[in-house]
Amino acid sequence: MAGILTKLFDLNKRELKRLEKIADQIDALSGEMKRLPDSALKAKTDEFKNRLAKGETLDDLLVEAYAVVREASRRVLGLYPFKVQLMGAVVLHEGNIAEMKTGEGKTLTSTMPVYLNALTGEGVHVVTVNDYLAKRDATEMGKIYEFLGLSVGLNLPEMSREEKQKAYQADVTYGTNNEFGFDYLRDNMVLYKEHMVQRPLNYAIIDEVDSILIDEARTPLIISGSAKKSNELYIQANAFVRTLKKDVDFTLDEKTKTVQLTEEGINKAERAFGIDNLFDINHVTLNHHINQALRANYIMQRDVDYVVQDGEIIIVDPFTGRLMKGRRYSDGLHQAIEAKEGVPIQNESMTLATITFQNYFRMYKKLAGMTGTAKTEEEEFRNIYNMNVVVIPTNKPVIREDRPDLIYATMEGKFKAVVEDIARRHAKGQPVLVGTVAIETSELLSKMLTKRGIKHNVLNAKNHAREAEIIAQAGQKGAVTIATNMAGRGTDIKLGEGVKELGGLAVIGTERHESRRIDNQLRGRSGRQGDPGVTQFYLSLEDELMRRFGSDSIKGMMQRFGMDDSQPIQSKMVSKAVESAQKRVEGNNFDARKQLLQYDDVIRQQREIIYKQRYEVITSDNLRDIIEEMILTVIKRHVQDFANENADPEDWNLEGLVDYVSANLLPENDVTVDDLKGKEPEEMVRFMFDKVKMRYDEKEQQLGPEKMREFEKVITLRAVDSKWMDHIDAMDQLRQGIHLRAYGQIDPLREYQQEGFQMFESMIEAIEEDVAKYIMKAEIVSNLKREEVAKGQAVIPKSDGEKPKQKPIRKTVHIGRNDPCFCGSGKKYKHCHGKTV
Repeated sequence: MAGILTKLFDLNKRELKRLEKIADQIDALSGEMKRLPDSALKAKTDEFKNRLAKGETLDDLLVEAYAVVREASRRVLGLYPFKVQLMGAVVLHEGNIAEMKTGEGKTLTSTMPVYLNALTGEGVHVVTVNDYLAKRDATEMGKIYEFLGLSVGLNLPEMSREEKQKAYQADVTYGTNNEFGFDYLRDNMVLYKEHMVQRPLNYAIIDEVDSILIDEARTPLIISGSAKKSNELYIQANAFVRTLKKDVDFTLDEKTKTVQLTEEGINKAERAFGIDNLFDINHVTLNHHINQALRANYIMQRDVDYVVQDGEIIIVDPFTGRLMKGRRYSDGLHQAIEAKEGVPIQNESMTLATITFQNYFRMYKKLAGMTGTAKTEEEEFRNIYNMNVVVIPTNKPVIREDRPDLIYATMEGKFKAVVEDIARRHAKGQPVLVGTVAIETSELLSKMLTKRGIKHNVLNAKNHAREAEIIAQAGQKGAVTIATNMAGRGTDIKLGEGVKELGGLAVIGTERHESRRIDNQLRGRSGRQGDPGVTQFYLSLEDELMRRFGSDSIKGMMQRFGMDDSQPIQSKMVSKAVESAQKRVEGNNFDARKQLLQYDDVIRQQREIIYKQRYEVITSDNLRDIIEEMILTVIKRHVQDFANENADPEDWNLEGLVDYVSANLLPENDVTVDDLKGKEPEEMVRFMFDKVKMRYDEKEQQLGPEKMREFEKVITLRAVDSKWMDHIDAMDQLRQGIHLRAYGQIDPLREYQQEGFQMFESMIEAIEEDVAKYIMKAEIVSNLKREEVAKGQAVIPKSDGEKPKQKPIRKTVHIGRNDPCFCGSGKKYKHCHGKTV
């Protein structure tokens, strides 16, 4: 183990030597840059762009470009990057992580790689943890870029689409991780290409990279909405289908389990719902609800297909008769059965789009990050993001004193000691920063200090701008500040007059965090840029981390020595035990994030396919070829099902095929049983497809080509969006329930991958069916316009990424390969939802 550590240490040493050489080359140009007048310095930007156009690379320009930014920074801000900052800047350009201690000037360091990479014109995103820091850095650092002729944008949640587009068109865009991620999701929900705001994701530098890519890695960004499918409509559709007569208003084929409205039934529906045309494009949702209500009432049988138990519909396994608790039929069929049985209708999918930070940031061509604490998570950065961590030395040696932990038997004893320590230091004027893990601890300490009459400030990551002000003052004489972990991060604590002589800033930790990194962040608040300082952690055997990991042996030891609550123990052994406990927790958390990523990769691949196809739809001039291909696939699927070439023609169900075609593709009597008799399945496909193309031509003549093209987009987008929305929800529920399969040598991840793939295939088929049906059958009576399937809004999720547990779902039910598919398509299970099993 020691050997590996030495090796890693040597690697970092070797890396620093290489970086130092580059920094020396940049430094060597400082005299030349100083001599340039402003106009010549500004002209360098165009010169670099021309050199790039002629074939030079960013690496070729790095030394000179960094020297230019360094000089511009001196002229504009009066700040001149140190050599260590130049080294950090090289690390960032190479797509790695620069670990630079608090107060070493990370923000200024980032200006060099940002400028260099912005020269390509493809855009650079600088990602911060909150809006306050984004505004501050865009304003401050923006002066350097603007001086050098680059544009700067700021991306904030409250901005309009036009403002966001302008921000993203800039060479450099500042914003938060949440906002960049939400914009990506919203861009993939737009109905018109002109409404997209982002450009392709090129290069991002993440400030506080450990916070975003590790602490928040499991946090899903969710755009949720109220789906327009209301529960009311299920109840109305259910009441309507109960008034219908078999063979008059609808046809039912028991064998293939298909049910369809006749012309008479369609007329009845139009009268009942007070509409002119059930197939008008505006009534797609109603049509869907009626079809599902028909299936619920006339195909699905109580106590055969499902049972009603405690006000819930529970699916019955058709072979074993077992109740499949927690599973739901998809596409609204479950809700239709709930309406039929008069039990509460559970809402349909509310998630319109979702992505985790892990997967959003992995889409950038190049990613870099900076933070004061990343080395402890190096393995995770390397494995998941392919980024190395390089520890950059401080500009001046750190002289801060980090004292061993003090451990008390009880929390009460610990807090008394903390308050005593604060009072003692406060009396002599030394500033104190107290770090807490939870808001309750902050409030408890605040009460105790108030009782002692000690004036103090409390911060708990609620108001970022105000916190930055308070944190900036935390180094003044006599200041006492209580802060939860993240509060005021990104703001420097500068020491006030006379504070150095008092020993600098004292940092007191009231509990160890389960991650060493967070403890190191708190420590790093003191002793910046060679300032003096002291840090001390107070622990008790009742702290959560100590309770979880072996506090009993320490308790026994304290009792043996007859130590009471006011006497702490301070030992290296105990501090080591705490650290190894933290390592164990970190390891567990890493494994959890890695596992989540493996599951998340399944939906990531599917999301990329859908978003790519969706983009093709909104940017395409003419979708007719694609749609005809979909219709042909649908016809082939149904011909194979009703008239399978491997079956005896005597067993073919040509009536069923004609019913399907009449209900979904062509006007009644356009295709009859006599037309199909004597034909081979392949000839049937050709015959029907030719009819479809003729009908398509007629529609195009009626509407005119321009309207027809828009009609194609409206239909396709609606089908893709509604099915994808249902699919996200189904995948989420499958994910929640998959761990129940971890028995009998079954690997839940493999099960999830296989079932997720089958569900995706089924969704693609459902999209094709919908597009075929509505292109051929829907009519445009009123105005034609693209509409969102549901209104969405961004949800800032809980930071631990845990969503409320949902019931597990599976899209399919166990059915024999030759049985009719449960979905009511009329096809055999093996040719429908069971095709990929």
